Amino acid sequence: MVSAGDFRNGLTIEFEGNVYQVIEFQHVKPGKGAAFVRTKLKNIKSGGVVEKTFRPTEKCPQAHIERQEMQYLYSDDMYHFMNTETYDQIDMTEGQVGDSLKFVKENEMVKMLSHNGEVFAIEPPLFVELEVTETEPGFKGDTAQGANKPATVETGAQVNVPLFVETGDVIQIDTRTGEYLKRV
Repeated sequence: MVSAGDFRNGLTIEFEGNVYQVIEFQHVKPGKGAAFVRTKLKNIKSGGVVEKTFRPTEKCPQAHIERQEMQYLYSDDMYHFMNTETYDQIDMTEGQVGDSLKFVKENEMVKMLSHNGEVFAIEPPLFVELEVTETEPGFKGDTAQGANKPATVETGAQVNVPLFVETGDVIQIDTRTGEYLKRV
């Protein structure tokens, strides 16, 4: 159990039958009345954000989130993952996976986040290197400032890249923002 007075950013708690992560917290001590803790909580499974106030002495059970390395094998009508130590396989639907694999190639490692054995999210690697399969040619003198053009990478995702990037180049992408970082 963790008391509301000990809340920190990133802490995961169980509250009202759901698992929440503390995004923001603020200890408020008004001149009149009792102190309280104002928080912004993100529902880990649905992604919704709620604001709640707690008395500093209120206690919530701390939720333990398991992070497990899994290898993304392939996708057909389902997405298939394998634990490389035990060789156990997990199948997930497109609805469960969402956009988290749009920059991940087959046979790459991802982190599966689970609570009480139920997988609720997939964390791709922070940075990936992908080949540009299609982009328009950039011409010298097109712009005075650093301009971008759309490019399609080998996983099928769209990324904005600088004009000097050509088809066949390998680029590094930040998977959190989907932004081009550099040419490799």
